[in-house]
Amino acid sequence: MDATRKIWDPLRRIEVALTPEEEVRQALIGFLGSECGVLLHQMMSEVKLPDGPGGKGRRADIVVYGRGGECICVVECKRPGVELSAVVLEQAVRYNAALGARCVIVSNGSSTRVYALRDGRWQGLDHLPSYSEMLTF
Repeated sequence: MDATRKIWDPLRRIEVALTPEEEVRQALIGFLGSECGVLLHQMMSEVKLPDGPGGKGRRADIVVYGRGGECICVVECKRPGVELSAVVLEQAVRYNAALGARCVIVSNGSSTRVYALRDGRWQGLDHLPSYSEMLTF
């Protein structure tokens, strides 16, 4: 990887290093906007989470916000080739514990999985929800 390659992050409004994970993040930002109807001002990337046990600083890759500013979806991005295992979902759910969203998305660029909190359990969905649908979870 060429460490000098950069990409514009429209959410942070800065150029960032174009790592494999960042490529996945930027592709998802674009897809959430163009295909799911999420406006740029309704998303943030690299959202700092409150310190958890041990004081380790954590960041959510992408957070989608509702019309009132509440968190409605947390997105965890992995570099291509990383298996979307139960461990990856658990990481996203742990991050979400500080945010309270009812939708979690995990992606490695070639595979994306979506979960909605229903009846106290994370249930898989067979599609990426629209912004309007995210508001109903």
